[in-house]
Order: sequence, then structure tokens, then C-alpha cells
Amino acid sequence: MATLSGFAAALTATDLQPPPGLAGPAGRRFAVYRNNVAVGLIGALEARFPAVRALVGEEFFRAMARDFTLSHPPASPVLMVYGDALPDFIAAFPPAADLPYLADVARIEAARTRAYHAADAPRLGPAAFAGIDPTAVAGLRLDLNPAVELVAAAHPACTIFRMALGLEPAGPIDPWLPQHTLVDRPAHDVTVRLLPPGAHAFLAALGAGAPLGAAAAGAADPRFDPAAALAELIGSGLACRIHLPETHDDDA
Repeated sequence: MATLSGFAAALTATDLQPPPGLAGPAGRRFAVYRNNVAVGLIGALEARFPAVRALVGEEFFRAMARDFTLSHPPASPVLMVYGDALPDFIAAFPPAADLPYLADVARIEAARTRAYHAADAPRLGPAAFAGIDPTAVAGLRLDLNPAVELVAAAHPACTIFRMALGLEPAGPIDPWLPQHTLVDRPAHDVTVRLLPPGAHAFLAALGAGAPLGAAAAGAADPRFDPAAALAELIGSGLACRIHLPETHDDDA
């Protein structure tokens, strides 16, 4: 008799054999069930990565997704979050080697889902910062909102993503330069937008626990505008908690 673990493992086994203990009509029914599972997983990936699908076409995407499902069975029954490993899979997928930007686009799409399902948290605007001693600002540590996702790409992935979904007209991308993307959920909808030079390093440093002054100083891009970055941080409510420099644990 097939065990539960053997049954589950056979669903995504690459040899396409039924689990031990199933033969004849039962084995054939299992093959139908396994195909239905594969179709469901591929459908979940199509729903989560529409830009990638648009860029490579339905046939290529489904073949790639099928290979992915065989090597990356779901770890959770919640299929809306299935596919976090797909960007790295794409980066190493030989048939996609001529599309080096594809994995970066997939990273943006994976981030969108995580942002959508992130926990709700306060968004601190100007009022939360108004009473802070100006001499203490450089020492502030900030927790970024759980919905904030940062994607660094060696290619213009944000522009490609937007073109693929029809959010801006398709056309030549010139200059072809790396882009950094901010994914966020300021209200009910997820937003995807291009970050200005240096802003990714600034926000990533804040997210890693660096004081505000050190995060600004560490944004090595000479085009980085600290005042604009701080205004964006506060105006968009990217922080959900302020730690004062005296203890780093007190909430403002």
C-alpha cells in the first residue's frame, strides 16, 4: 500500500512512476491526478508571474514552469505564494540564457506577491518625525514597513516589467542600464516604481539596521540626493517604527 509520504513524493517525481503499491487502474488514476496537480501549479505560477509569461510566451513559460514544479514542489498548501524560488531557477535555466533580464523581472513579480500579503503596519508620515530633535536625526534607526520590497537588477528590469504588462509603451530601452525597484503596498494595491540613484542602497541600509546618517553616507552613488530620499521616505510612509538613538529601542 502506498504511504502518504510516498504518494506526495510521486506527485512531482521526475521518473513519472506511481508510488509503490499503486498499479493497474489505480496507477492510471494517479497519473491523471498528478497531471491535474501539475496543471494547478503551473497555473499558480502563470498568475504570479504574468510579465515573465508575456515576455517568453505561453508555450515557453509552461514548459519552464513544468520543469520548475518537478524540482521545486510546494512547501505550503497556499499556492498564492508558490514560486519564490522561480527567479533563481530562471537565472540557471539554459533555454532562458539569451534573456539575462528575465530572472530580475521575476524577482519584481515575486516581490509584488510578498508585498501584497505582508502584515499591516503603521506608516509614519511627517507628524511622527516632527518632534524629534534635529541633532538626533542622524542617529535614528527605522524599521521599514513589512510591505516594502527592494529589487536590485543588473538590467532595466523595472522598465521591462512595466512594458511587458502594458503599463508603459513598449519600445527600445536606451540607455540600457541597471535599475533598482521599490515594491510597496501603500494602501490596498501594490505599487512598482523605479528608485532614483542611490536610494536602493539607502533604504537597504536602513532595513539592515543602519542609523539614518550612516545609511545616507553609504549611498555611494554621486547622484544620490539625501534630502530627496528622506522626503520620499517620510512622504511615502516607508517606515513603520522609529528607534531613538539614545537606546535604539524606544519608539517615537
